Amino acid sequence: MPESSSPSLYNKVFIQFALANLFTVSSFGIFFIFPLYIKSHGGSEADIGIIMGAFALSSVLCRPWVSEMIDRLGRKRSYSMGALTMAVMPLGYMLLKGNIGKIYGPLLLFRLIHGVGLAICFTASFTYIADVLPRERINEGIGMFGATGLVGLALGPVIGEMVARRFGFPYFFVAGAVFGGAGFALHLPLPESYRPKLMIQGKSFFGLMVERKIFLVAVLAFLFGLGLAASGNFVAPYAKDKGISIVSVYYVFYSLSAVSTRLLGGRIADKVGEQRVIPYALVITGVGLLMLAFLGGNGILIVAGVLAGCGHGFLFPCLNALVIRDEPAQVRGKVTGIFTGGIDAGSFLGSIFLGYIGQVCGYRTLFITSGLALFIGLYIYLRRLPNE
Repeated sequence: MPESSSPSLYNKVFIQFALANLFTVSSFGIFFIFPLYIKSHGGSEADIGIIMGAFALSSVLCRPWVSEMIDRLGRKRSYSMGALTMAVMPLGYMLLKGNIGKIYGPLLLFRLIHGVGLAICFTASFTYIADVLPRERINEGIGMFGATGLVGLALGPVIGEMVARRFGFPYFFVAGAVFGGAGFALHLPLPESYRPKLMIQGKSFFGLMVERKIFLVAVLAFLFGLGLAASGNFVAPYAKDKGISIVSVYYVFYSLSAVSTRLLGGRIADKVGEQRVIPYALVITGVGLLMLAFLGGNGILIVAGVLAGCGHGFLFPCLNALVIRDEPAQVRGKVTGIFTGGIDAGSFLGSIFLGYIGQVCGYRTLFITSGLALFIGLYIYLRRLPNE
């Protein structure tokens, strides 16, 4: 079957958009080190949770509008607006001077705008890819496209930490802008994947969200997002408190593990079905987060990164494939927005909730809580699965 051959998947459009995604996500990944900037200006764990969570808050609140825009305006034009925001916003942080109390308001505003840019990029890119993928290889295609983002998540923190250490945070922000600009430039020659027909009206964002399958995926995405909040916002300060000098080692092994999983796992999920893979992915991710509660050195940090990354490598594309499969083109932007919005909602509320847990009960309780959230997701999935 020609539609399932490699050339129909790994073609010029796929590769070029995957590279654009790599640079855009690298611009986002650099900001995994941003909690160190907040701490250097006198911020607490709760401040980290609120400021980092503001990014996800704007992503959640704008998601219905963004999703409708992607279905009405088109995937590429929407991505252009998001990528331009990702290129410009890092430079805005360079304008902030003073301690955390003085810059708190502007910092929150910048994070809110920055979050809208990522929400547009995130939703538009995965909707674009879903449009061009052969149906029989949707898990593999989403997984491999997402793998470039995982490389960006590994590359961003490493470069961000290196630049911040050697040159200071102003150059850290310049690096974020350069990565964002590269992502914007790379996508410009690509064709539009879907041209909206004004006469076709699909279901609304909220009308789709209450459908059984989509709602289940949104709940699992929310709990997955809470786990991502723990990894993205609190590993760096926790590892520093434990005397671990090179924090980015966690993100390197996390991303390497997730990418390796994508290389092998996509075809497996397409063959056996994503429904069978999801429970194992929830368990592996949960165990990886629980291990961080017992962090004592680089060994546990690396193993936890490998496990959490492996779970991520399976869980994201399988949930994405489950929610998007068999959905018509005119609602794919909204369906993708519900899925990615669920992740962002979990990331936002998780940032605040876990931030306060970390401040009151300590980092160990924080990571135990985040790990248990994934096991709650497993319980919900296994209870609902027989009814799906």
